[in-house]
Amino acid sequence: MAESTAPRRGRWLLLAVLALVLYGIVRAAGTPSTPEAPARPSAGPSASRTAPRTSGPPPAPASAGYDPADYAAQVRARARQAGVSARLVMAILYNESYKPHDPSFERAWQKYKPDAAFGIADMHRATFDEVKRGRPFAGRRWEELPDDRDLAIEAEAWYLRDLADRLPAHWAGPYTKDELLALGYNTGAGNMLAFARGATPGSQARSYLDRLRGNWAEAGRAVGAH
Repeated sequence: MAESTAPRRGRWLLLAVLALVLYGIVRAAGTPSTPEAPARPSAGPSASRTAPRTSGPPPAPASAGYDPADYAAQVRARARQAGVSARLVMAILYNESYKPHDPSFERAWQKYKPDAAFGIADMHRATFDEVKRGRPFAGRRWEELPDDRDLAIEAEAWYLRDLADRLPAHWAGPYTKDELLALGYNTGAGNMLAFARGATPGSQARSYLDRLRGNWAEAGRAVGAH
């Protein structure tokens, strides 16, 4: 019996091998010849660094921060020229320092948000173009503000002067002159006059005023105010 069964097992083994080879040939013939799609990058820190940005604001540079106190000399000089409080000019710079003021970042942000403000004093184009009329910097352009911080301070000081010229001699609201000017800087001359008449600022204006009050002492130290 052993001699008769051995050849049969050999034949069955050969048939099994042939069947597997035939199955492989059939599968290969039925597979599309399109290239395999590249694997999607896995989630995680490395993926977030290498994946291209398709929308949204650009990332802020790591070295975009600055200290407004470094510009105390310019603040004092420009405030004196415009006839406004150097402490107020500096306090507003502190208020506006919440965002990065790196020139390349500001320009990239402006492409994402065309109505964004420029410079360390965060001034919009229309405001700058209005303020510069008849002023020593009348020939300068709004696009220069990110690169020229002294120009940004000069424009801020003269805008505060324009706002001060619009304030009435007396007002009913509970705010000081500097507080009203800061509110005007943040919300516009029309709102400033409404607040002077006793209107209640909205949440954004109140937040701006709260930050101004919080920055007031530091601004005073920076410019040497007593």
